[in-house]
Amino acid sequence: MKHISFILLSLFNSIIILGQNGGLIESESYKIYYETFGEGDPLLIINGGPGMNSKGFRTIGSLLSKNYKTIIYDQRGTGNSILNSISGETITMDLMIEDIEKLRAHLQLDTWNVMGHSFGGILASYYASKHPNKINKLILSASGGLDLELLNYVGQNINSKLSASEKLQLQVWSNKIAEGDTTYQARLNRGKTLAPAYLFNKTYIPIIAERLTQGNTLINMLVFQDLRKIQYDCKNSLSSFKKPVLIIQGKQDIIDKKTALKAHETFPNSELVLLDECGHYGWLDKKEEYLSTIFTFLEIH
Repeated sequence: MKHISFILLSLFNSIIILGQNGGLIESESYKIYYETFGEGDPLLIINGGPGMNSKGFRTIGSLLSKNYKTIIYDQRGTGNSILNSISGETITMDLMIEDIEKLRAHLQLDTWNVMGHSFGGILASYYASKHPNKINKLILSASGGLDLELLNYVGQNINSKLSASEKLQLQVWSNKIAEGDTTYQARLNRGKTLAPAYLFNKTYIPIIAERLTQGNTLINMLVFQDLRKIQYDCKNSLSSFKKPVLIIQGKQDIIDKKTALKAHETFPNSELVLLDECGHYGWLDKKEEYLSTIFTFLEIH
């Protein structure tokens, strides 16, 4: 199970301005970093991981800011969101939900649209189960689902999308990292061998390989540990979530279609869009169709 969690890496009170669209929400024990793009109705984008920063989501944040004020943020302990200590007491799903609420309150937003990608879909779904009245519209992009069923199959799906040589090299570099070689080059080489599993169009391997260097394995482990501890399963609570929901993912994603169908069956006001010739990153593999689907959903609901 630890191996699966490691693979899934692919898979506040005052503000300090860090750039034109960046800020920090600070307290004594931690900082939460966020960035905004564009103007209009607010759209929070929750990145995948767990244990990854939001740097790789600046592209989708910018693309969706054409008509909306998009917001990305570093989840606790990642990127510029610094924790005084990282442990099972400071890395929990409930604390991550509190961070999202503190960000919303800091931005003085009564409600917002929320989009979660991959693990971000799990976090967005959990947030919707806890604060349904704070969400106008919900988008689940290549989401990990409403329960932990994906842990039963995602490792196998990843392996099935890698060639024999890629599997061998993945094992080589994973072993080197496990033995203490945590250099950027080792992490990048591992990312290069793993990235093909996430993409239909292999042209984008360098982008995803770079993304895969950014994970924090300790945070990843602690998040999955907490998900098991709380027995994460939002299906019952979200069956009464009446707001519009878009579920979108690629037909060639490492996330099974059954996970998307389960979400579609749970949400009473949802639509499901499956993109062909598309893996885990819709804005790379099928950029125009992916963006058009999201913009249309946000505009008509």
